[in-house]
Amino acid sequence: MFDSAPLLALAPMQEVTDGAFWTLVHQYGGADVYWTEYFRVHSTSTPEKKIVEAITRNTTGRPVVAQMIGNDIPELVRTARFLQQLPVAAIDLNLGCPAPIVYRKCAGGGLLREPQRIDAILGALRDAVQIKFTVKTRLGFAAVDEFDQLLSIFGKHSLDALTVHARTVAQMYRLPVHYDRIRQAVERMPCPVIANGHVYSAEQAQELLTLTGARGLMIGRGVIRSPWLFNQIRQQLRGEAVTLPTGREVAAYIRALWESQAGADRPEHKQCERMKKFLNYLGEGVPGMFLHQIRRSQTAAEFHGICREFLDHDRPMALLPAELTAT
Repeated sequence: MFDSAPLLALAPMQEVTDGAFWTLVHQYGGADVYWTEYFRVHSTSTPEKKIVEAITRNTTGRPVVAQMIGNDIPELVRTARFLQQLPVAAIDLNLGCPAPIVYRKCAGGGLLREPQRIDAILGALRDAVQIKFTVKTRLGFAAVDEFDQLLSIFGKHSLDALTVHARTVAQMYRLPVHYDRIRQAVERMPCPVIANGHVYSAEQAQELLTLTGARGLMIGRGVIRSPWLFNQIRQQLRGEAVTLPTGREVAAYIRALWESQAGADRPEHKQCERMKKFLNYLGEGVPGMFLHQIRRSQTAAEFHGICREFLDHDRPMALLPAELTAT
């Protein structure tokens, strides 16, 4: 997966970064590699059909990494063996999901409270996975200092890559992001390290690569907000001028997103609710009351009318996160 250029990966975001979203993002330049939504693994689990289909019907031509979440070693091994039969470049273990419904079951970020259990899981999976095996983690559950012990464990298991989301589970998505800890991972780990967490612009991405020494970037919310971001980063790294989308181009992206997520049997209000999963991120980059109004839309006419009101213009848009967007 890694060559001389920094790797750009689309982060897995449950119920958001599905196969349809991969296809759409790829039309804007896309990622170098796509992570799946996580496969839930437990004693009665079977790999989710929708995620399997995203892998087998991948239209991007780019590699896919299959991600698992869970804590049952025999079941994780069973699922990993199944997933290796699919066209995937690697198997990834999720140690970062901060959702309470997940971590309370000692899965995702919840496992970070049990380092010895992680050690056992990684040992079993490294033996079972014959292709590349990777881990996506946060710095710890409650404190960034937990990362020291976690790195010692990760370093034992011949990982092919480690993605570090530089927040704790308790932080959720709040600032600050502890990028110095990614640098620590780069210095200590024998495998490539991918930096993750609050990447929002081409210039900031270049600074983050320089600061951390990471071999790549994983981006989720920033790409939902701006599918142009991957190409903008490539432009920045090549020393080219970074091109920004106009309001009308942003509106066209939203219309394409609507179409990509539409279901024949989905009522309008349900489609609006589905779109709000995406617009909650994109809307941060639109000044004014755009997001406030979008969150209250219930019909296609209301939704698209709000988009026309705020985006029917040719001014360039940086599409930055809320804390950096002028109101």
